[in-house]
Amino acid sequence: MAFAPLSIDMYLPALPRMAIALRGSTAQAQYTLAAFFLGLSVGQLFYGPLTDRFGRKPPLYFGLALFTASSVGCALTNRLDALILLRLLQALGGCAGMVVARAMVRDLFDHQGSARILSTLMLVMGIAPILAPLLGSLLLAVLDWRAIFVFLACFGAACLSVSLRGLPESHQPDPGRPWHLAGILRTYARLLVDRHYLRHALASAMAWSGMFAYISASPFVFMQFHGLSAQAYGWVFGCNAAGLIACSQLNVRLLRRHSPERLLGWGYWAAAGLGLTLMVCVSVAPRSLVGLTLPLFGYIAVLGAIGPNASAGALRHHGDRAGAAAALLGTLQFALAAGIGVVMGALQNTTAGALAGVIAGCGCLSLALHVALGLGAVQPAD
Repeated sequence: MAFAPLSIDMYLPALPRMAIALRGSTAQAQYTLAAFFLGLSVGQLFYGPLTDRFGRKPPLYFGLALFTASSVGCALTNRLDALILLRLLQALGGCAGMVVARAMVRDLFDHQGSARILSTLMLVMGIAPILAPLLGSLLLAVLDWRAIFVFLACFGAACLSVSLRGLPESHQPDPGRPWHLAGILRTYARLLVDRHYLRHALASAMAWSGMFAYISASPFVFMQFHGLSAQAYGWVFGCNAAGLIACSQLNVRLLRRHSPERLLGWGYWAAAGLGLTLMVCVSVAPRSLVGLTLPLFGYIAVLGAIGPNASAGALRHHGDRAGAAAALLGTLQFALAAGIGVVMGALQNTTAGALAGVIAGCGCLSLALHVALGLGAVQPAD
């Protein structure tokens, strides 16, 4: 679960410096993020059916090996266009863990239990963004930006070694499951026409796209526009991740008294309200760091409840194809994220206005999708 946040957040403080070192523009540097998001979205579509057919572990091993090798390539390249391609390959490897983790949770727990366990896993998704920018900033203080990718390669190799020795299998291989393009497409088609699944997948993906707009633009907004140092930016990023952790653990407690669906509704209303508050604050006082950070903190925090509840809801009725369901869920999330990354790069706006507008749009659209796809929808029986 830590591969995506580590690979994204650890090198954020290095983006401006990396663009200069490789003689590229701000937009080109942001395209390395868009390429990573694209790899995460496309790669998961392949790993989903693989894990349903061959078990959870063999595809995970391949992905970890690919991640490690491409991280070494990122550390050695001297061209920004090559770095964009290598980041794509790095994502194609790292996304295996995201599919396997969600599928294994669905293998082992019911709906309410899945929401609780996925909330607990948000600790990893939260702690990694806290530590990653801080560690990246520390490495930048004493070493070149390439040291960040050396660290990622070592992390990938270590995870591969541990997985080979100690990870149990939660889904035995199923030789009878069709393994051809037509069968795979039919599986995804069934998911895409399932309104219950699509409601959770699309609404949560739109909400999380606001997070990726923040990830893509925040180094330039905080360090270039507001003048924060790389170390100070790391602390701001870490505080926002701490909010994500706190809300995910509050979600665990609230699940004892409320259903995941009710908590989801509250979360989407909060995301829309906080996004609009951020846009208003930035419009009224564009140079105010407080007006930027407080509503942004709230928006990122509420994702700690939206993420696990929406994932549990989407996977609830697809235990027989949990790998494919988890894969498509991640694909939709990161496909939207890649689009947001391209938008932020095309805007080439280092002020907070564009960032606030995109986040407000993501929050409002997530609420609209949740409400619209829920109207008249029949909840399938367990």
